[in-house]
Amino acid sequence: MRETFSIQSPRGELRLGRRTAIMGIVNVTPDSFSDGGLFLEKDRAVEHSLRLVEEGADIIDIGGESTRPGAEPLNEEEEIRRVVPVIEEVAKRTDVPISVDTYKSQVAKAALDAGAAIINDISGLHFDPQMAKVAARYDAPVVIMHIKGTPKTMQQNPQYRDLMGEIISYHKEGIKRAEDAGLDPQKVIIDPGIGFGKTLEHNLKILRDLGELKALKRPILIGPSRKNFIGAILNVEVTKRLYGTLASVALAVANGAHIVRVHDVKATREAVDVVDAIINGEG
Repeated sequence: MRETFSIQSPRGELRLGRRTAIMGIVNVTPDSFSDGGLFLEKDRAVEHSLRLVEEGADIIDIGGESTRPGAEPLNEEEEIRRVVPVIEEVAKRTDVPISVDTYKSQVAKAALDAGAAIINDISGLHFDPQMAKVAARYDAPVVIMHIKGTPKTMQQNPQYRDLMGEIISYHKEGIKRAEDAGLDPQKVIIDPGIGFGKTLEHNLKILRDLGELKALKRPILIGPSRKNFIGAILNVEVTKRLYGTLASVALAVANGAHIVRVHDVKATREAVDVVDAIINGEG
């Protein structure tokens, strides 16, 4: 049985535990690995966000910078230009919490002012020293993800002596940074960072040993959707990785994940509802 959590956000309460929460991905980018360019135009991004809500998303995650392997960083002015109009419009049209996928504090601040309620930081509060302070100022929940290196360098022969131990230590440091900045550590969500400075074997071990992260006593988010490790196993291109994603998600939920971050919300909702019923012993 998963531990249950209740997290207050500026747009309401997130109850995590008995029912897996789904974070739907909206990339307002020209170059994301899976759907770059599809939702760069504001109206299409808003329409897609609302469609994901209809399909069962509990959180909409809007990002303006690709963090695919090898990606170059984007300046914060352009990132704000991409995400803020989408967040403003989506916030007007749904009560579902919006998270902003960024590691830059000024982007996070602009997004929270526009109606976002959660910060999803791929650096785990490590890249921008002001990020934890922004989260604390807005009393906003924050997802701290593990990454080795930067998006540009992370896949250049990543190595670990103790994969899960190093991920846990990184998260402990992120939680401490949040607490030192004045954010309630109970508002921290942890993400081991599938595909971010990880080999195929590393990703498989994370999914297999995900339960070790329970030692942190925080909700666990996992994001395997359409990732390269699935393509490597199945030898399929990115648009044909749904079934592999669903298998990864199901195992992650069984091993303790509270939130799954995915592109394909409808199929994932059906899959995790079945897994939840098995875990909870009820239909």
